[in-house]
Amino acid sequence: MENKKIMVCDDDQGILDVLEMLLETEGFGVYTEINSTNLVDEILLKSPDLLLLDLWMPLLSGDQVLKTIRNTDKIKNLPIIVLSASVDGSDISKDAGADSFVAKPFDVDDLIQKIRNLLEIQVI
Repeated sequence: MENKKIMVCDDDQGILDVLEMLLETEGFGVYTEINSTNLVDEILLKSPDLLLLDLWMPLLSGDQVLKTIRNTDKIKNLPIIVLSASVDGSDISKDAGADSFVAKPFDVDDLIQKIRNLLEIQVI
């Protein structure tokens, strides 16, 4: 089975580093993007299998990016998990079209399980 690729977009380099290390340990290929304004172009270029997206970022918020992705034919069906510490994050991400939501600080096992579920990866 080919490794699944995950794009992670967060404006916090520490979170990007932790998620990259965690996901690579789980066998995923990982791309990171700290600037949300570059994200749609990076998705089109790298064709990830799933996106982990922070909700609150400067310049272009996660829900704005999410709406753009859902309105872009080539990538509108990309599975997206929104990450946020916001109290309203779950509702905001659902309204914007996210497939799933994980609250920050996140539980690693919960996050990996949601990724596996969306990618339909069975644990042997």
